Amino acid sequence: MKYLYSAIAFLAILLCNSTIKAQDVIVGAQQVDKYILLLANKKVALFSNHTGMVGDRHTLDIMLENGINVTTIFSPEHGFRGKADAGEHVSSSVDPVTGIPIASLYDGKERMPAKNVMDNIDVIVVDIQDVGLRYYTYYCSMVDLMNAAIAYGKSFVVLDRPNPNGMYVDGPILDMKLQSGVGRLPIPIVHGMTLGELALMCNGEGWLKDDKTVELTVIPCLNYTHQTRYILPIAPSPNLRTMKSIYLYPSICYFEGTAVSLGRGTDAPFEIYGHPDMTGCDFSFTPRSVEGAKNPPLLDQLCQGRDLRNLDDEDIIAGGVNLEYLIDAYRHLNLSIDKFFDNGYKYAGHEVFFEKLIGDSNVRNMIAAGATATEIKATWTDDVVRFKEQRRPYLLYAE
Repeated sequence: MKYLYSAIAFLAILLCNSTIKAQDVIVGAQQVDKYILLLANKKVALFSNHTGMVGDRHTLDIMLENGINVTTIFSPEHGFRGKADAGEHVSSSVDPVTGIPIASLYDGKERMPAKNVMDNIDVIVVDIQDVGLRYYTYYCSMVDLMNAAIAYGKSFVVLDRPNPNGMYVDGPILDMKLQSGVGRLPIPIVHGMTLGELALMCNGEGWLKDDKTVELTVIPCLNYTHQTRYILPIAPSPNLRTMKSIYLYPSICYFEGTAVSLGRGTDAPFEIYGHPDMTGCDFSFTPRSVEGAKNPPLLDQLCQGRDLRNLDDEDIIAGGVNLEYLIDAYRHLNLSIDKFFDNGYKYAGHEVFFEKLIGDSNVRNMIAAGATATEIKATWTDDVVRFKEQRRPYLLYAE
């Protein structure tokens, strides 16, 4: 295992704090001199999408301009161009610009890439913008590729990017009985790690298939700490369009597993929520069919609800995983607990999708019993403490 960062750069990182400007962060993909020799004379597969940019240039283009032989592009949920709906199966294809084959990791078939694809690869490179949530599927695809690299004897490189929710850890550690496509590892909802750090932890904790490890190189970011407020230059997926939605994501996503809309099909997804029958509300919206949300929950229905766009970002971050919004909707809807946690939409085909998102089978019953968000949060305090200690050896950036 190789860790490519100089002692000087690492010392600089340790001395940095939250005053670092996001535009001063140097992402792994920008440090071409640190990875070009690793990839020289190799057949390279790039796992990326529309977020794999360095300024106005895609990492794929930078690699090709530097003579790197990219034979395959792996694409995640939402596709290589980042426009497909959440959960939508994306077929393999060919990149029209370069002619390089695109192998979809989200086509509804096996998670392991086909043998004929892997036979044309020496090394897999990851360059994609994650948002640091256990149910955000980009890291799940990375884990699948790490397992594929082990199975076929390939090496693995992560060009690291900042985690916009990397400031804290919160939420229960996933009960592995609830493992799914939206929860692959025994980590909290907000794990506070970059993909590079998470890849190191997968190796070190024996989380990959059969407890094996992959030959791994991480190119860390420079001028970044876990307290850096990194503003994403590109929306990572169609319905996470603003930093506020990304900060609210740890608290709002659970509506995916309920009868309530979280604003898909509007101009403010993950920043509002509502239902036609919610009471005591002074805000309304109507989900429509739009690009990235072709068939959103409660399509064309007038929903009564809440608008969270005026909340202060720092207050949202300080609240961490905040179930107040979920509890508010439950208490203002005349639905049984089973009806409330039945999304009807059958998102990703799961019957108990809320449990897969929250990663704990007890939370739904606590809400039904009248528990407050604070009381529920207290149940995973020990998980947070334990995980923060467990992850410490794998952190590349100061906390």
